[in-house]
Parts: sequence; structure tokens; C-alpha cells
Amino acid sequence: MPNQTIAVIGLGNMGGPMAANLVAAGYTVQGFDVVPAAQEAAKTAGVQVRTNVGEAVTGADVILTMLPNGALVNQVINEAVEALTQPALFIDSSTIAVEEAKTNATLAEAHGHRYIDAPVSGGVVGAAAGTLAFMVGGAKEDIAKASPLFDVMGRNVTHCGDVGAGEAAKLCNNMILGVQQIVIAEAMVLGERLGLSAQAFYDVVSNSTGACWALTVNCPVPGVVAASPSNHDFQPGFATDLIVKDLGLAMQAAESTGTETQMGAQAAERYQQLAQAGYGAKDFGVIIAAVRSNHQ
Repeated sequence: MPNQTIAVIGLGNMGGPMAANLVAAGYTVQGFDVVPAAQEAAKTAGVQVRTNVGEAVTGADVILTMLPNGALVNQVINEAVEALTQPALFIDSSTIAVEEAKTNATLAEAHGHRYIDAPVSGGVVGAAAGTLAFMVGGAKEDIAKASPLFDVMGRNVTHCGDVGAGEAAKLCNNMILGVQQIVIAEAMVLGERLGLSAQAFYDVVSNSTGACWALTVNCPVPGVVAASPSNHDFQPGFATDLIVKDLGLAMQAAESTGTETQMGAQAAERYQQLAQAGYGAKDFGVIIAAVRSNHQ
């Protein structure tokens, strides 16, 4: 049995299943989340849910954060370093800005701790199945210490470089993902209007050059891929509000580096419009509703 204690801060759609997999692997997992439903689900999975961050990190060897934005990650690290009485490793699997990750690392290291950024790809399905892909930034020795945990929660780990490099890879990946989900929606609607069934579209494209996660896992038409949020009224999954946040970070990075990202910018604008139309809490595959509504 593993002898480490892991604190998981953020027990939502992603952090909850990740924590549950660590419990199933034999780790002692202490957790915290502000949402009562997330707390109850985590308790059912065997997580020892605490009443605040300080209690959750007490005695922990590793602190794993999975939170909606960089401000919350920084707040949690500030609270954690005040409660910790022994050196710990922070693993942040949130998607935040590169500079935010570097700031968090400086904060943790100033208090005698270590920090790596380890955002993930694979969505809720991957979190539950333990098949996430981790893109990691940090020192090799810190990543080696985290490796057994990554093996439980994921299927692939890529060391991208120093702290912040994991976030850089994640922002690039999610810009691609956002664009792909739009074009899959557009192509499926075009196929419908040409008389092509969703199943026939899927059978062809999933085995052809257009194959991508946005279709094979997150198919926006129900009845084709059983685990897709489209079968459950687009309950996330990966919420539209989150792709808006991630693409916003990508566009900030593009501006700061002088990089032309026309498709990324268009995707960011379309998801922003989708969120403003009231779909922010829905899975981002619901972009197909906006495509259908724009019938010429």
C-alpha cells in the first residue's frame, strides 16, 4: 500500500474522479471543495473530506490542485503554505496562464516546498477511467516523485520543460481542441442537410483524416458515442465557460508573443458568444446548437 498522503483541492468533475482513483490505488486522500455535492461524491469514493484547505493539506506529502482559474490556485497555495509543517510537492493540474504557474512556483519554493504544473487532457471520461494525458513543467526530480501518482490517474506523461511549460502545451492543445469542436459541428450539420446520417458521418470520419477527439469522444450529436455529453443534454464534460477561459489565456499568450492565431481568435469569439447566450454551463460541444441556429 502507498504510504503517502495526498491532499486534493478541487473535487469537481475532474478532481473528484482523480481523487477517487488515488483512493482506489491505496493512497490516503484528504480533500476539500466548496461545493457540497462534490464533497458528498468524494466521501462516497473514500476521500477524507475536510472543512477547509488548511485541514486538507495537514500532514500531506503532495498537494494536487484542480481548480477553475489561476487566482484560486494562488489563493489555495497561500493558504496551504501557512498550514504545512513539512516540505510538500504541489502539483497543479488546473489550466492557468504560464506566468501564473511561475508565480505559484516561486511562492511554494519560498516556503520550502516544490511545485510542478501538470495540466491534463482527456476530459471527465479520462479522469474517471484514469487515462488522462499529463503535460508537465518542472524539475525532473519533482516529476519523478509525482510519477507514481500520474501512473494511477493517467496513461501518458510528457515532460515539456521548466515550470510553466506544461501550461504552455495545454493552452496550445486547447486552442486546437476549440477549433476542432467547431468544425466538427459545422461538418455534421452540413452532412445532415445533405442527407447524411450522423452514424454514417461518424463511421467515415472517425476512420479517415478528419478523425479527432472532438468527434470520437465528444461527438456533438446524440446516439453515436455513448459517453458523449450530447447524450445527456450536454452536461459537462468540458464546460463552455472553461473553453472560453482557456482560449482567453491562449489569446493573451498569442498577443504577448506576437503570434498570429486567426482560427484561435475566431473560436474564442464564437465560444464567448455561446456563453453569453446562456450555454456557459453546458459542454462546449453544444456549439452545434449555434451552428444549427445560423441556418441560411
